Amino acid sequence: MNVQIFGTKKCKSSKKAEMFFKERRIDYHFINIEEKPMSRGELESVIRSVPVEELIDPESKEYKKQQLQYIQYNPLEKLLEYPLLLRTPVVRTRDRATCGYDPEGWKAFL
Repeated sequence: MNVQIFGTKKCKSSKKAEMFFKERRIDYHFINIEEKPMSRGELESVIRSVPVEELIDPESKEYKKQQLQYIQYNPLEKLLEYPLLLRTPVVRTRDRATCGYDPEGWKAFL
């Protein structure tokens, strides 16, 4: 099983996702979105499992900084432009994905 965790080093939920997979001895690859944001293809792959609107975190600093609550926008384009809008962690396998703290969703990967 090839598991990818997209998150940030400071995100507590991303750390919980890492611990979840470590405890179950499942190999994973952590991608820090501050250093390497998701590509369009990766993001479109995630959107097949998670609606794009759910990927945007309205509580994030970036959301407030961009003042997205006041404008209409294309969520996919904004996520590509501002990766820190992403609700982390995004955990993805070949055909499934979850966003945010979701241990039940992660169990479904197993």
